[in-house]
Amino acid sequence: MDIFDYMRSANMEKESPLAARLRPRALDEVVGQQHIIGKDKLLYRAIKADKLSSIIFYGPPGTGKTTLARVIANTTSAEFTQINATVAGKKDMEAVVEKAKDLRGMYGKKTILFIDEIHRFNKGQQDYLLPFVEDGTVILIGATTENPYFEVNGALISRSVIFELKPLSKEDIKELIHRAVYDKERGMGSYDAVIDEDAEEFLAELSGGDARHVLNAIELGIMTTERSEDNKIHISLKVAEECIQKRVMRYDKDGDNHYDTISAFIKSMRGSDADAAVYYLGRMLYAGESVTFIARRIMICAAEDVGNADPNALTVAVSASLAAERVGMPEAQIILAQAAAYVASAPKSNASSRAIFEVMETVEKTGNLPIPTHLQDAHYKSAGKLGHGVGYKYAHDYPNNYVNQQYLPYELTGREFYRPSGNGYEVKIKEHMKRIKKEAAHEPGAENGQN
Repeated sequence: MDIFDYMRSANMEKESPLAARLRPRALDEVVGQQHIIGKDKLLYRAIKADKLSSIIFYGPPGTGKTTLARVIANTTSAEFTQINATVAGKKDMEAVVEKAKDLRGMYGKKTILFIDEIHRFNKGQQDYLLPFVEDGTVILIGATTENPYFEVNGALISRSVIFELKPLSKEDIKELIHRAVYDKERGMGSYDAVIDEDAEEFLAELSGGDARHVLNAIELGIMTTERSEDNKIHISLKVAEECIQKRVMRYDKDGDNHYDTISAFIKSMRGSDADAAVYYLGRMLYAGESVTFIARRIMICAAEDVGNADPNALTVAVSASLAAERVGMPEAQIILAQAAAYVASAPKSNASSRAIFEVMETVEKTGNLPIPTHLQDAHYKSAGKLGHGVGYKYAHDYPNNYVNQQYLPYELTGREFYRPSGNGYEVKIKEHMKRIKKEAAHEPGAENGQN
């Protein structure tokens, strides 16, 4: 590094955003993530011993993926190279690999390649790395906000250790806030600022576990707030509210959190918790989720989890879907909330959905069993010669519009697929079926049929 590179690097470090200046330089400075970098944990031991294998850091923004990579860069004896998948291409990787081969061949020195946003690489780009990760030419450190099991090639996954980073806790965020406000070397302590306790609590609560977000708010607050009469910059609750504006929503329509939120929404409706159902609905709407997608999930839940315990639930869900699409946001949120609350509050039964799943399993095992001859179509030519429809009993000719005869294939005689529950309207269905079958059993000729 010449004098110009040194000066450029020094100026960048001095003028870089607070979040970048406060990045830990050693493991002991890292806040949070003790489940993977605690002193008894694998990653801590591997970094300390400089015996790192290929790894992938996975977690939400602002949780320390790049930070941990930088810490590794500061502690390892290996050559450390960083590229970002949003701008890098195959040529960049080829250059890294060639240099890694030279270093390994001439000096026996390892190369660590850190790829930020690795999920941005396409399959071909990821495949290119495989042989060099396999033979140890490079040690890969990938960072991604997406679930790597969905977004990273299985072959790379099998050659790497996955470490999931969690959103930072409130206490972790508070520690970072203190560093940001009072650290004179790398924080903003030289500005002689103080932060009120309620402002600190507010920022820690609204950070969503994202360190970068809250540090940006602190920097903005200190840089834009006038000094008080005591010549100090006071970060009050009002200042904090202005700087952070609103809560960070962890929601990516193509990512993990999307599936977690919709899962919580469905399970809340299934679990008859209308409060939670409407809450998760609100989170999805706030994040800009598709009204059509949400309405579709409500309809599925109405059929799968409510079923015939309240047949009206599906009607409400379908009507809400049509109305929400025609009305659009923001009014659609009212319609969807009504439907979600109705489905959540309705009596539950999965008897009908369970029935079709059991049937599909039975069909897969038994194939196309012969349909009883008396149920087969008797209207087409030659059907009569084959005996099709002979002996069929027309239900409306009998009391209660029901007659006891074989409907299932004979091989499935006595099988029950739809078993009404004891909830809601299915109580009436169950009682009705029991009554008409009992009365039909006493009709003349009842012994000639079943079901």
